[in-house]
Amino acid sequence: MTRVAFIGWRGMVGSVLLARMQAEGDFKALEPVFFSTSAAGGDPPDVGVPAPPLGDAHDLEALADFPVIVTCQGGDYTKAVHPRLRAMGWRGYWIDAASALRMAPTSTLILDPVNGAQVQAAIAGGARDLIGANCTVGLMLVATVGLFRAGLVEWVTAMTYQAASGAGAANMRELVEQMGYLAGQAPHPAEGALALDRAVQAAFGHPAFPDAAFGHPLAGNVLPWIDTALPSGQSREEWKAQVEANKLLGLDPPVPIDGTCVRVGALRCHSQGLTIKLKKAAPLDEIEALIAEANPWVEVVPNTREDSLARLTPAAVGGTLRVPIGRLRKMTLGDTYLNAFTVGDQLLWGAAEPLRCALQQVLAVSA
Repeated sequence: MTRVAFIGWRGMVGSVLLARMQAEGDFKALEPVFFSTSAAGGDPPDVGVPAPPLGDAHDLEALADFPVIVTCQGGDYTKAVHPRLRAMGWRGYWIDAASALRMAPTSTLILDPVNGAQVQAAIAGGARDLIGANCTVGLMLVATVGLFRAGLVEWVTAMTYQAASGAGAANMRELVEQMGYLAGQAPHPAEGALALDRAVQAAFGHPAFPDAAFGHPLAGNVLPWIDTALPSGQSREEWKAQVEANKLLGLDPPVPIDGTCVRVGALRCHSQGLTIKLKKAAPLDEIEALIAEANPWVEVVPNTREDSLARLTPAAVGGTLRVPIGRLRKMTLGDTYLNAFTVGDQLLWGAAEPLRCALQQVLAVSA
């Protein structure tokens, strides 16, 4: 069996990846060895198969013995370790959730429902750096790739509503703590809505309000900026939409994609409101069919109030591989303007599941 090194398995994405692999019985087909940046020699996680004590994630000689490395450790780790391994002559497969290598010319972005066949061909052609795409970009494409494949898309604007978990486990906890703090400040209902509003506003500015992770209130609020600033006026999260989507799809010339990325008080799952400019008018039922038939995971939700509220929310989708898309309608802007809303679990198809699929493809080649 193929020996596979796992790094960064304690974090959000790594934990979800291990859980998915256990659920699918993946560990039975490989020999896992777990590495740590801080607890070398400790006990490995229980994944249902034997594994040795934790290795040192900075031990390049040890890592170089593995034909496959899977890492969810983050971009700083990738930048510190990956180039040094390659400089040593290591020719193994590097499967990575971090953004550090996404736009490198030697990297192949991986998202099985969107470009699984292209990934397989890239591996056959010698690709060794298999990199997960941005979670929001990936979820958008799982939902809409049928329209791209049909050549219908002229441009897209994506207004994202990204959950706290996209920023990490500490941020998830802080959102819940903020909710609890606000609840504790709420006056008696008899005092009315204005008293409640005043109490919440006062809580936002109180020194005891828990905002160390976000730096600002998220509960009862939205944060219209994610990631670092670019000279264009975009945040880096907004820039990723066009460059990563077009690389995933292999489009030349590229399709323009832009929008505004916003952090909202959902715990898990990223949502997106899309405006899609079509190259030509097409009947709505034809558009829905193209979307629905693109992959097994996308679900077209009827544009009704009942279906939208029951099936098109983070509460309905969290923890599942489903990527529903709804609110599909032609806009008053014209017959070639399509409105849509989609939601998906950014810890699954947005992060962990593409790594799991890429690992399966690599193991099939290595067998």
